[in-house]
Amino acid sequence: MHILIVNDDGPPSAHSSPYVHSLVRGLQAAGHTVSVCLPHTQRSWIGKAHMIGQTVKPLYYRPPPASSPAAGLTTALVPSSSDSDSSEQTVNVTDHGSVHLRPSTVPGTEEWILVDGTPASCVQIGLYHFFQDRGPVDLVVSGPNYGRNTTAVFALSSGTLGGALEAAVCKRRAIALSYAFFNRNHDPAIITKASRQSVRVIEALWKQWPTDGSVDLYSVNVPLLEGLEEGKVLYTPMLQNYWGAGSCFEEVEGSVDGEEVDEERIREGGGADAETGDGGGGLDVGDGKRDGREGLHTHKHFKWSPRFTDVYRSVEEAPPGNDGWAVKEGHTSVTPLKANFWNTAENLHGKELQLPPLETPSATKTKSTTTLPIRNSTTTNSKDHLYALIDYQDAYVQPLILSAIEKLLPSSSYTLLPSPFTPENKEPEIHLSTLLPSTDVKVLQITPYETIDFDHAMSHPATTLINSYIIRKALIRKHFLSSTVENWVAKHPTSALKTHVKRAEAFEVDYAEFLDDSLVEAFDLRASMEKNDQLIAEGKEKEVEWWILKPSMSDRGQGIRLFSTMEELQSIFDSWEVESDSDSDSEDDDETTQKDDDSDAGNGNGINTSHLRHFIAQPYIHPPLLLPELSNRKFHIRVYVLAIGALKVYVYKDMLALFAGVPYTSPFSPTSSSTSFDPDSNPDSEEAEEAKELDLSAHLTNTCLQTYLSPNAAENSVHRFWDLPSLSPNNFPQSKAENIWDQICEVTGDLFEAAARGMMIHFQPMEQAFEVYGLDFLVDADDESGRNTAWLLEVNAFPDFKQTGELKGVVGGFWEGVVREAVGGFVGVKKADGVEDEKMRLVREVDLGRRW
Repeated sequence: MHILIVNDDGPPSAHSSPYVHSLVRGLQAAGHTVSVCLPHTQRSWIGKAHMIGQTVKPLYYRPPPASSPAAGLTTALVPSSSDSDSSEQTVNVTDHGSVHLRPSTVPGTEEWILVDGTPASCVQIGLYHFFQDRGPVDLVVSGPNYGRNTTAVFALSSGTLGGALEAAVCKRRAIALSYAFFNRNHDPAIITKASRQSVRVIEALWKQWPTDGSVDLYSVNVPLLEGLEEGKVLYTPMLQNYWGAGSCFEEVEGSVDGEEVDEERIREGGGADAETGDGGGGLDVGDGKRDGREGLHTHKHFKWSPRFTDVYRSVEEAPPGNDGWAVKEGHTSVTPLKANFWNTAENLHGKELQLPPLETPSATKTKSTTTLPIRNSTTTNSKDHLYALIDYQDAYVQPLILSAIEKLLPSSSYTLLPSPFTPENKEPEIHLSTLLPSTDVKVLQITPYETIDFDHAMSHPATTLINSYIIRKALIRKHFLSSTVENWVAKHPTSALKTHVKRAEAFEVDYAEFLDDSLVEAFDLRASMEKNDQLIAEGKEKEVEWWILKPSMSDRGQGIRLFSTMEELQSIFDSWEVESDSDSDSEDDDETTQKDDDSDAGNGNGINTSHLRHFIAQPYIHPPLLLPELSNRKFHIRVYVLAIGALKVYVYKDMLALFAGVPYTSPFSPTSSSTSFDPDSNPDSEEAEEAKELDLSAHLTNTCLQTYLSPNAAENSVHRFWDLPSLSPNNFPQSKAENIWDQICEVTGDLFEAAARGMMIHFQPMEQAFEVYGLDFLVDADDESGRNTAWLLEVNAFPDFKQTGELKGVVGGFWEGVVREAVGGFVGVKKADGVEDEKMRLVREVDLGRRW
């Protein structure tokens, strides 16, 4: 990371700022770029103030090298006017560093900025006026403070917290770091341990930073104890406490102007209450009377002398679990905050922040750096620096996306933007231009469809990459998908789509009573129903052709039904109560009304009435391929697909096999018929609903339905596709798996080309976008020659990755492929020679002639 360090204690000093040099060296040793901008003198207890009306002037401090035995402990940092060279006025302080009026002209000189301002001013100046040549600042660390900043009394006045708050309102991640000392013995070994602990905490918080916008900054307090690294690192709330009775100022006689602030004396309780137990100080003027002059003011001076016994007493009296308690017990406290002084992320309170194992010195010496396989590290330059807004709003997949980016992109090549999502606003109106330092920088946005800033992408196509096309209903709406296939096959009769997609009858129904009118042009369906009626009349029920009904805009298996006669189809529609206020014109907006196959709309296999308009009916695929070793349960194959620009299409080889909850039975079996209940009875009765749900449990393979339809069915319902040959070697040999894989790749390539070339109004790939899809295939039983056909069922945008369950490695690997293929080239990061992702197969490349 590029880390900006500020504090409120000023430059390194044995008396007021003894920790900052050690922390800087620790962060540098961990591989981070560290920039430092500090107040030129002690600025404690100043909060988030700025000194208005003052011209802030910098000085330039050159610290001692890391090997210096007394590095960072300076006593005088005021430039001398007696130096003969005004451009290099210097105070030499032996091995403690030096301060100068002008910056060094020698390349490679380490130089910190000291300003005659506040911690908040240091943040502003450090972020925007120095260090630009080092790239954007990823994180601001304010501290380490000389003393704890636990509890509200300390935090509300803390310049350390003030610096972090200023960074947070500048839309930067920030950590306020404080060291809680317990005596005057500042053992260098303990300070070294504190710095090492701080680096680990900083890195862990960065990696685990919530992406939902719930945290702006953290307040971290590290106890300076011998065994501090053995203590826990606990998320804690900030203790709300108050000053007791009496003043925090001590009245003194004579002038104290110019007296140096002794932070150590103040922090250790050397204030008024240390001597007298109250804040009255040394002058008896509490009643406004002196020398007989009633009502007259007495001239006096006041010295800051807070009553810290009030603070310590409040910690002792409070229940355990707060930040003050944690430090008192020898633990490191981590308090998540918003930039408004509220506690936040309360779900974390009481939990332990998990740190990586502490490396031993020997392990550190033998640790080697590994070149990332995606690129050679010399290929990135500043114009390719990426600003990334990554908030998928899915706790399952979000860390996998971030992990892929962290693994494959150099940390110096990108900056993660703060998420605008909040618990109160889960669909914020995002304007990328307000989050970026300028509108001409490169930006990556991976968020839900409804929150993508398409306007920015269209106006800045060369510098924007978003995770969805605007229009793609030709694929993701079932009735549009059927039209896409039908139109393409008519012009390309040799396409794989002809033999891998069942013919479909698309129709519209506004009200159940008009069903017959809606099917006037459904010639194949009506002919099949008439033939089925004749077969049933002849007692040949097992020969009827079953059909499957699918609402075009439903998900999670909602509304799916099986039928074989017009009477059964009519009873299905009669059982659905259509709300009078359902939006029959939702088609115009259906790009945003439905984004994935397993969203949270609805439960079970009912149907949302707003989806009751467009339907398709297809011949039911029977019998499906069944594996005795897996209980002869029906399964479908989930395939993850990546489409990039206009247009490359990749299929990810690690596919999933998703199984139904119970063994498969034929639809004409009395135990599985979708009309095993009396269709003339109340269709809304609990018995009717239960019958329908249980009947479909052998036929629906959606994992979201497993627990709903059969409470014990979810277990063992998801397998890796490529594990099936070992699970069922006789019925699913490796050769069969390879043949199915090849079919899926061919069908997927033809499908995307059919949509891109044949349905250009309803599928419009964009050069500045990529999109991931979940395609579902069903494999039928062996034919006479022992071959199988992989039938395309549907295409889902924004697929629900949670159905992968415990096989997170599949989703993680897929997103690594997405980052490698879609994002790497966008930011100028190239794959290393000879490195290819064998699992991401390029199945179609179509030049649509669309350029920026």
